[in-house]
Amino acid sequence: MPSANINIRMDSDLKNQFEAFCKDVGLTMTAAFNVFAKKAVSEQRIPFSIGRDLPNQDTLEAMAEVKSMKADPNYGKRYKDVDTMMKDLLSDV
Repeated sequence: MPSANINIRMDSDLKNQFEAFCKDVGLTMTAAFNVFAKKAVSEQRIPFSIGRDLPNQDTLEAMAEVKSMKADPNYGKRYKDVDTMMKDLLSDV
């Protein structure tokens, strides 16, 4: 089937944000609009939301805690290889 071009006007900031979002989810803007159009026609409604999971506040806090723990050279044991770590872990058994 032959392709047709469509011109869409949108705020340039929104366009840049949408382009970045599409890249994050592995789509081009053209592919995203095609997915939307096919789904809308198939379902005869505004069809769905495509999104990525954003971490909630608890997860963000846990990530920050791990980052600070990793930055502290005196926090916990560190191992150079898995064999040494496993030997240490199994020695308490």
